[in-house]
Amino acid sequence: MVSVEEAESIILGNLFKPKIIKADIEHAEGHVLAEAIEADRDFPPFNRVAMDGIAISFQSFMFGQRTFSLEGIQAAGMPPQKLQEENNALEVMTGAMLPDGTDCVIRYEDLDIENGTAKILIDTIEPNQNIHPQGQDCKKGERLMAEGFKISPAEIALLASVGKNHVSVFQLPKTAIISTGDELVGVDEHPLPWQIRRSNAYALQAAFQQMGHHADQFHISDNEESLVRELKKIFKNYELIILSGGVSKGKYDFVPKTLEQLDVKKLFHQVSQKPGKPLWFGQSESHTVFALPGNPVSTYMCFYRYIKPWLEKSIGLKSEKSFAMLATNFQFKPTLTYFLQVKTVNELGKLMAYPHAGGGSGDFANLKDVNGFLELPAHQTEFKTGDIFPFYSFRE
Repeated sequence: MVSVEEAESIILGNLFKPKIIKADIEHAEGHVLAEAIEADRDFPPFNRVAMDGIAISFQSFMFGQRTFSLEGIQAAGMPPQKLQEENNALEVMTGAMLPDGTDCVIRYEDLDIENGTAKILIDTIEPNQNIHPQGQDCKKGERLMAEGFKISPAEIALLASVGKNHVSVFQLPKTAIISTGDELVGVDEHPLPWQIRRSNAYALQAAFQQMGHHADQFHISDNEESLVRELKKIFKNYELIILSGGVSKGKYDFVPKTLEQLDVKKLFHQVSQKPGKPLWFGQSESHTVFALPGNPVSTYMCFYRYIKPWLEKSIGLKSEKSFAMLATNFQFKPTLTYFLQVKTVNELGKLMAYPHAGGGSGDFANLKDVNGFLELPAHQTEFKTGDIFPFYSFRE
């Protein structure tokens, strides 16, 4: 048996090596960049008018001029015009290039325009006011995003602005989620008194979808021959294998033995934690396997504590651990790391965690009342209000 810290170290020390693919900009959201993105030009690429109004030479205003003849209009999307007479002005629209010979924009609200003449109604203006200078946001060649950056809608706009119609991203492993157990029936079936509907696979599939990743579902009965035969088929088409159930020490827990027959090297089996003690982790030349306990809360906790960080680190996604403050005293006696189900509330800038321990690792209904797990260390039995511990959220 390994500690939680040892399990984490082993898992994160055996990462998946992702392929790099090209994604169309329309489908890049949620992916992680596999290339650095640089500005292909200055931003903005010209001195940009920031307000509708008129553009003048500030020097004319400084010499006392308040009335300006209008030479024309500089609209957005037009080549730059040039002020022909220093004491005149050009009407300008937001987003337009600043006309040559001007260095100040006065907004329409501060003007009286009549018969082709603009009169300034305010006493104070500044040089370069209402102008967005060329290169103020970034210079050509400047790095905008580094490899390992997760693409959100905001980054889609940035990619479009630099002409990246296709972008290099990391491809997540092709993933199979496999539930085992003869007591499990389909979600659309009516279970007999000794049966239950499959739920773990759906929860895991949704957790992957939350990360922007698709995973396929399978179910295999508690039969050693069936397990070997079906896993061989699945192994041909998938790189990441997530099993739920059949991993403990019961007479029908065939998963660990089967994985060894399929040449998956066991890196650890059993973690000093509650829930999720029977967790199994291993790798072959082309597969990574997480075999999770069948109890729903154990399955769910192990995904957010181990699988999600493994995936994120494999694709270079930088993520920081979250912490929350225990809101009430709590006791836990066994010398195991305990993942306490909690509901967090932001109270005056402090993330407070309220315990909802539930009825154990089989009480998946309790998950609806919480939003994450607080990791309580094995070396303590008394946990005090105000103590701070790592927090793993499963709600966005």
